[in-house]
Amino acid sequence: MKITDIKLTVVGVPRQTGFVNKHIIVKIYSDEGVIGIGEMSDFSHLPRYAPDVEDLTNVIKSVLVGETPFDIMKLNKELTGNFPEAMYYYEKGSFIRNGIDAALYDLCAKYLGISVAELLGGRVREKIKVCYPIFRMRFMDEVAANIEVVRERLNQGFDVFRLYVGKNIEADEAFLDTIQREFGQKVKIKSLDFSHLLDWKTALQAVKRLTKYDLGLEMIESPALANDHEGFHHIRMRTDYPISEHVWSTRQQYEMIKHDSVDIFNISPVFIGGLTAAKRAAAVAEVAGKSVILGTTQELSIGTAAMAHLGASITNLNYTSDPTGPELYIGDVVKNRVQYKDGYLHLPDRSLTGLGIELDEEMIETYQVKDLSWGEVSVHQLQDRTAQVKN
Repeated sequence: MKITDIKLTVVGVPRQTGFVNKHIIVKIYSDEGVIGIGEMSDFSHLPRYAPDVEDLTNVIKSVLVGETPFDIMKLNKELTGNFPEAMYYYEKGSFIRNGIDAALYDLCAKYLGISVAELLGGRVREKIKVCYPIFRMRFMDEVAANIEVVRERLNQGFDVFRLYVGKNIEADEAFLDTIQREFGQKVKIKSLDFSHLLDWKTALQAVKRLTKYDLGLEMIESPALANDHEGFHHIRMRTDYPISEHVWSTRQQYEMIKHDSVDIFNISPVFIGGLTAAKRAAAVAEVAGKSVILGTTQELSIGTAAMAHLGASITNLNYTSDPTGPELYIGDVVKNRVQYKDGYLHLPDRSLTGLGIELDEEMIETYQVKDLSWGEVSVHQLQDRTAQVKN
């Protein structure tokens, strides 16, 4: 089997908040008539630059067309050479490699008549516990709206939440106090996510204020400036809660192990550059005696399905994970969206091959946009994803 063509389609899908996220849907064609699909998820991140899609398509064609899709390691090496790793969270090259790698796995698994999870080593679980995100509050009057989000999502089966914190600690406290009084043990706050907004000393002061609430906290996420491995180690030694950080490059993961700066590696294919790199990062974590959670940039169903297959094959996935992206959007581009039940992300049925996801061409046409341009988007909108923006 040989790769014959590549097609990239840009879609802009609104979140329920009104923010429009732009993604690239990937199709890899083969001479056997099998088509692999993937998703370059969520280009709508700082920094505000994005590739030209026509040029990107030509580059990827030059790497893949004529190659055997089963040579996944070789193709990943070539893709990394063209779109190298960087010590940065939202590196767009990682987004690109992720979409291509998922499509390669989907193509190969479909050809073999198996699921991607089987291609990754088999399943150790059929569902993954996940949490729903509560976005960061800049003002006190945003607290009530977030409490209402908890009420609504709890009725839908989500009983675990991840709280973005650090911009307004008084608002964060007010939210946690209300949650504890209204819901008691019915609701769990999985993590306080600082997203590198604060230096480690300031974050530690905030942690001391916010952890007085008994809400089943599992971890503290990103409580230091990005790549401040010494800072992560300092705060880790000064709190009883496990520290979690995203993995966005091989070198960065090495430095975190070297400095013993985290307890839990937050691994997401979009940030590390694909299923191949994510599986390797999880294995490195296991060797280092660390746990893993699945992170997210809030993918659509294709990207989320890829993470579900990955999570099914990881043995050291020991904490609640994050992929609830499809629940945040008003639509999707597939006929069979990934399924959530009782706060769990369920894998596609074993009878379905590849990622187990079928594209909906009509919905792709509905959400298709011409490019990855930004329009009138502020920094706050990019960071918090909570304001209406123009498409």
